[in-house]
Formats: sequence, C-alpha cells, structure tokens
Amino acid sequence: MATAASQGILSEDMKADREQVVELLKKGYFMELETVMSYIANSVNPDGLLAREIAESLEEDIQEELGHAQQFATRIKELYGVVPGSLEFAAEQSFLQPPDDQLDLVHVVKGVIAAETGAIEHYNAVIEFCSERDPVTEDMVIGILRDEEGHRRLFEGFLRELELSHSAINN
Repeated sequence: MATAASQGILSEDMKADREQVVELLKKGYFMELETVMSYIANSVNPDGLLAREIAESLEEDIQEELGHAQQFATRIKELYGVVPGSLEFAAEQSFLQPPDDQLDLVHVVKGVIAAETGAIEHYNAVIEFCSERDPVTEDMVIGILRDEEGHRRLFEGFLRELELSHSAINN
C-alpha cells in the first residue's frame, strides 16, 4: 500500500495547493498544444522573402513547445493529476490564426509575440504560486520560461526587421 509523503507538495495537508498546481499546469499544457497547432499552420502558409526564415524558426519552436507540453503532462501525472484529453481543450489564441494574406508576415510575427507573452505571464504566475509550495514544478517552469523569453526576443527582432523593411520600401 502506498503511503503519502509526510511533507512537501505530495503530502496530504498540501492537497488543495497540489490541485491548484495541477490546474495551472493543465492551462500551460493546453497553451503549449494550441501554440503547436498554430505554429504548424504559420510555418507552412507564409510567402515572401522573409517567410522562410520565420517559418524555419517556427519549425524549431514547434518541437520545443511540444516538449514543454510533454513536461507539463509528466508533472501533472507526478502530482496525482490526470492529463486532460482533447475534449477538455478550448482554443483561445485568436491572435495566432493564419492571416488571409499569406504575405502578411507582420500578423504572424505579432501573433507569435502575443503567444509568447501570454506564456511568459502564465509561467511567472505558476512560478510565484509554486515558490514556497512546490520547488520541483517551480524549477521546471523556470526552464520553460527561459525558452519562451528567448522565443519572444527572437520574434521581436523579426518584427523590427519587418517594420524597417516596410519603412524603407515606403520612403
């Protein structure tokens, strides 16, 4: 017969906090999976001179985001939660939908920045909640946060380049 841990997030007296951590992780899990779907579409659809570089970056990010979702799923299970299936998923990232104009790279890049910003905000909240409760989840999410900050910074550079080239064309 399994016995509960006497201290830490797995202990019985931390059950409510553990359940809250699981809910935060489920949200992150679905954010990552939704991002993967949108990044696939936005890595295939764009046309134009800069599209290939942006698409290649998104293709790399797809693997990283999928890895993040897998980390969240594993941690949910470790915390005695149940990893949710697709019926619990509700899309929220309207800003990441592919543009009608396949040359509209600014829309794609701004959507990626918005997705990364949303992830950064959520993961900071998870880290703050876990700070005194669950150092293992806190540590895992800090690593994921680092990746998201790097993605956002890269796409902010793409946006500056697109805006600069747009400005040069119009002058």
